[in-house]
Amino acid sequence: QPGNPKPRLFRLVEDKALINRMGFNNEGVDAAVERLKKRKSNIIVGGNIGKNKTTPNENAVDDYTYCFRKLYDYVDYFVVNVSSPNTPDLRALQEKEPLTKILSRLQIINTELGKSKPILLKIAPDISYDLLNEILQVVIDLNLSGIVATNTTIDRKNLTSPNQTESGGLSGNPLALKSTEMIEYIHQKTKGTLPIIGVGGIFTPEDAQQKLNAGASLLQVYTGFIYEGPSIVKNICKGISKN
Repeated sequence: QPGNPKPRLFRLVEDKALINRMGFNNEGVDAAVERLKKRKSNIIVGGNIGKNKTTPNENAVDDYTYCFRKLYDYVDYFVVNVSSPNTPDLRALQEKEPLTKILSRLQIINTELGKSKPILLKIAPDISYDLLNEILQVVIDLNLSGIVATNTTIDRKNLTSPNQTESGGLSGNPLALKSTEMIEYIHQKTKGTLPIIGVGGIFTPEDAQQKLNAGASLLQVYTGFIYEGPSIVKNICKGISKN
């Protein structure tokens, strides 16, 4: 699918942030598989799967299972993305009933295929803690491998950049506190038994350490690459190792 009309990615330099409304633009899972077949390294690869824009929510489970089966032999773990703000009504799939339907189907297939690939759920930072509690119960009941916290936010508080009114998901520095608070809540609620991949506003070793202190087991960096460059990973790892 082509994704949303361009322009669809905006730098908010004054806020060290980005707004994107890409809309899952891609050539399809079959094209992705062909590229993955050719990879020469054993670097860990995750399959982040979502539904197509034109697929109604009641049929969303079919898109997730299609991608899951196709990618199964070519990725090391899966992230179920029900939290992007750029696909209409996608975030409604975080509700208990549709979420259970999708995740239970994937776990059944996971067992059938025999390798039990780790499945993690990527959640939005804008949900209520009541809904988060329901989500965590579903994740625990279905024995998922963890949570990715968090996706981009639709919140626009305290921004100074001219592009702040653009629609889409906001990432980078303004997301840092919100995602860290959610990580800490999940960690405490699950008594540290559920692995968490921490995402949102990681630029420095100090940012990374805050996420780890809050309860994250692993970290992901996106917007930080734009503002800090490719050396960000080395700098963060060096800084953390000194501590």
